[in-house]
Amino acid sequence: MSRSNITKWLYVGLQIKRWLLLLLFGFVVMALGVAYLLREVYLNYPFPAWAATVTLQFIPRWLRGLLFISTASGITMYAAWRLNRSIVSAVLPVERQAQIFDQIYAQRMQGRGPKIVAIGGGTGLSTMLRGLKQYTSNLTAVVTVADDGGSSGLLRRDMRVIPPGDIRNCIAALADAEPLVTKLFQYRFDKDAGEGIAGHSFGNLFIVAMSEVTGNMEVAIRETSRVLAVRGQILPSTLADVTLSAVLEDGTTVRGESNIPHAGSPVASVFIEPASAPVNPEVVRALLDADLIVIGPGSLYTSVLPNLLVRGLGEALLASRAHKVYIPNVATQHGETDGYTAADHYAAIRRHLRSDRVVDVVLANSNLPAEPLPDSWQSRPVPAPGDADYGGARLVLADLVAPEHRYRHHPEQLAAAVMRQYYERDLRVQAASAVEPASIRS
Repeated sequence: MSRSNITKWLYVGLQIKRWLLLLLFGFVVMALGVAYLLREVYLNYPFPAWAATVTLQFIPRWLRGLLFISTASGITMYAAWRLNRSIVSAVLPVERQAQIFDQIYAQRMQGRGPKIVAIGGGTGLSTMLRGLKQYTSNLTAVVTVADDGGSSGLLRRDMRVIPPGDIRNCIAALADAEPLVTKLFQYRFDKDAGEGIAGHSFGNLFIVAMSEVTGNMEVAIRETSRVLAVRGQILPSTLADVTLSAVLEDGTTVRGESNIPHAGSPVASVFIEPASAPVNPEVVRALLDADLIVIGPGSLYTSVLPNLLVRGLGEALLASRAHKVYIPNVATQHGETDGYTAADHYAAIRRHLRSDRVVDVVLANSNLPAEPLPDSWQSRPVPAPGDADYGGARLVLADLVAPEHRYRHHPEQLAAAVMRQYYERDLRVQAASAVEPASIRS
């Protein structure tokens, strides 16, 4: 182990130092007992002349003591190091032995982190989860099941299961499995793979096969998460077979999530069918028990709102006492949010939930590129004007964009900004509590 890894074992809260100190105390007591026995033998048994040389009696006693302590400490540390390597090599592959500290840290420290529920779908949600798992393992990802395109759509129609695509992305983002396993889970068969398998993701097939083995999709998600050592849990917003539809500004209605971006007219509103599709009870439990709820990032009309429209989920969101943050996309999506600002994104959520205030903070990107995005992207940066109507929510700006992908969030920067909002919220509550008694007295 490197020197930096050795010092990490001294971090507070790992429940390691207390046992090391207890082990040291045991050695000291044992050494004291041995010293008493040796003294008794020394006083009552005549030793030959060479024993004085062997026991270094020609050296002052205090120096002999330090020498013996140093030698014993070196032997003990070397033995403990070799024992640790022997045990670790037997239970972990070579490439993961250096990660043992990270695993202990995740179990001990991140297990005490805040309970965070993230609502969304697509690439945006998985990007944020990849960053948040460094802060807490008490994560719940709530994903939409309205996807009807690509591999997920085919499996949904052929196997009569909820679409596994967003679930797969979240599992891959939160997995602690070996990188090769995660890469395999995201592998997609190309068009030359043959009829029936071309275009499918291995992870989608794995989840659907697991649902066949276990009997239902809920258990399949839990077992897949266990196999890939997922930090947190992934929950579909509903277990019902729902279809997303949109009412366009020209008055026409488009059915199917994959058809909405190509409808040719701006979206006025969206709805799910059947409207009575019930919320997953575990989602309600997670929302009411959460410390922090994050809505987005993700496609506004096809990833975020399909979750919030599930009967019972929006009500649980509004009833939760958790701190709530909404994160709009850093770039507009052609066919969905052309020309939208951060305030427009949030206004659509308030309109669909019929609530003046849904979140406490709107966290938007401040790093807008000087040059426009390429025309081929059919996208523009999402501005966040400070004088717009945010319905009582506080607008917070931060650099959230990934330099290599101007239309995507940076996972670490996004997670750091989210956690900063949560902890600053605690400071604001404490400050308000400190001021309140004085105001009452006055």
